[in-house]
Amino acid sequence: MSRVAKAPVSLPKGVSVTVSGQEVSAKGPKGTESLVLHDSVTIDQEDTELRVRPVVETRDGFKMAGTMRSLVNNLVVGVTDGFEKKLTLIGVGYRAQAQGQKLNLTLGFSHPVVYDVPQGITVEAPSQTELVIKGSNKQVVGQVAAEIRAFRPPEPYKGKGVRYADEQVIMKEAKKK
Repeated sequence: MSRVAKAPVSLPKGVSVTVSGQEVSAKGPKGTESLVLHDSVTIDQEDTELRVRPVVETRDGFKMAGTMRSLVNNLVVGVTDGFEKKLTLIGVGYRAQAQGQKLNLTLGFSHPVVYDVPQGITVEAPSQTELVIKGSNKQVVGQVAAEIRAFRPPEPYKGKGVRYADEQVIMKEAKKK
């Protein structure tokens, strides 16, 4: 059996989870999120624990149970603590400004880049070269961070561009004469 699927998902105080058929919805201090489970798994709710198990105990059933357990755990963590990604802008004149649900980026193009932030996601700019993306859905937070990074990915010669805060860019040596 999948080692991930064996572990129960513990529910912290202040989180209420409702299971109706294949849909799991969680409500907590950071909001509400829902998830539709795959048909090959079932979920059992005990007092403060959720257990995901396969309907048919096959290799593929155990794989899907582990995947769904991770998604349910992300659902619970998202409504309690939330998720965040940090981006840094490296380059002369590269800056970001967060204005409500719009993000204005100056990335060395002839025009400013305006990015519309989706619902449920907040983008903060603690300084002109830093961005913090927060939200309760891990997948959407990662997608927004990837879309912002895709406007100007880091290039390998000078390292200019938008990168994750913990990202290491391997620099290339310039061409010799």
